[in-house]
Amino acid sequence: MAWHSRLLSLLPSRRTSRQARCFTALSHAPSLEEAVAELAQQLKQAGLRQAADLALVFCSSAYASDLQRVLPLLRGAINSHHWIGCCGGGVVGTDPQGQALELEHQPGISLTLLQLPETELELFQLETAQLPDLDGSSQQWADWAGAHPEGGHSMLLFIDPTCTAINDLISGLDYAYPFAQKIGGIAGQHSANHGSLLFGDGVVDGAIGCLIKGAWRIDPVVAQGCKPIGPVYEIDQAERNVLLRLSAKEQQGTPVACLQRVLETLSPAERELVRHSLFLGVAKSNFQLPASGDSAEPAFLVRNLIGVDPRTGSVAVAERLRVGQQVQFQLRDAEASRQEQQQLLRRQSTRHSEPLAALLFACLGRGEGLYGTVNGDVDGCREIFPGLPIGGAFCNGEIGPVAGATHLHGYTASWGFLVPNNP
Repeated sequence: MAWHSRLLSLLPSRRTSRQARCFTALSHAPSLEEAVAELAQQLKQAGLRQAADLALVFCSSAYASDLQRVLPLLRGAINSHHWIGCCGGGVVGTDPQGQALELEHQPGISLTLLQLPETELELFQLETAQLPDLDGSSQQWADWAGAHPEGGHSMLLFIDPTCTAINDLISGLDYAYPFAQKIGGIAGQHSANHGSLLFGDGVVDGAIGCLIKGAWRIDPVVAQGCKPIGPVYEIDQAERNVLLRLSAKEQQGTPVACLQRVLETLSPAERELVRHSLFLGVAKSNFQLPASGDSAEPAFLVRNLIGVDPRTGSVAVAERLRVGQQVQFQLRDAEASRQEQQQLLRRQSTRHSEPLAALLFACLGRGEGLYGTVNGDVDGCREIFPGLPIGGAFCNGEIGPVAGATHLHGYTASWGFLVPNNP
């Protein structure tokens, strides 16, 4: 059985006088040729003279029929050693005036070019029809991907929406690259008869990635957009993904009975949200190490509730469950999403000096549909990181770490901040 991958490497620069730089360009021209010309002109005016080490390209599904022409046209006009990106339901970018924008439901191409001295990049393409065995060795997964794990501290990962066994793929890459923080997303769907991933000089399906080593790394920030309600429960009974019995101190009962008690403590507006915006937080570890000044608390992975059995009071959850695990009901709304994200971004701002750039992979369910106004996520980031270049896409699922493991999320903003890899 043959597994195939493609690997491109960029060896660390020995010219220590090179400075790390980020250049961005953004176009919403309806014509692809016009958009590429606009991007090239913006980069020229921004002072791009030398080849970039890495070009990140995100284009909206409005260009799906022309997707196979995107990279050839860009490579003919702009100089970069490596190219990677994907099609999205919308794009995030920074325009020539330095304004960060979320372009939804319209044509858009966002380009982020990075010059990263003393940094090694290993780009890989994966054909995902057949995955290595998760019960096999981690080396088998690393050989399949073709990128060497040693020294890898960050990874960009984009997956085609036609890929099957996405969770197994993510778990396998965690297995092979346990020290690499991974962010990215599931590319946007379209009706054209080709993939949604941009790699090298063409369009592919399966999965693509970039393993980063050396002087620059990506710090992930995963904002799941919910606020907890009610107590933290412990699972007393569960079968696979079906929650049967919960307990919290003296309280015990079915999930439905426990939720009814929680409802009594909520405001009328919160009770209305329960009708369509109720989720379950599933603790992936009982406790996470606290940031300085914070108390230890469970690290919750927010998951959809996919069914209720009114006869037994049980609830089906989009996550495998086990007895003894901690869970907590969660509500999602614009204010909760905004507050949680700002808290996480402020915490990030205290840990490092100003980042070189940020990448945002946001759920299609966020944006104007969640906040009622455009640029909800990027405006929040700019409150804390003024002037920071931002690029990215709206995805069909977001990839990012929670409690030390990488997960596929929904309704989430998965951020990556490019910062110096200081000891």
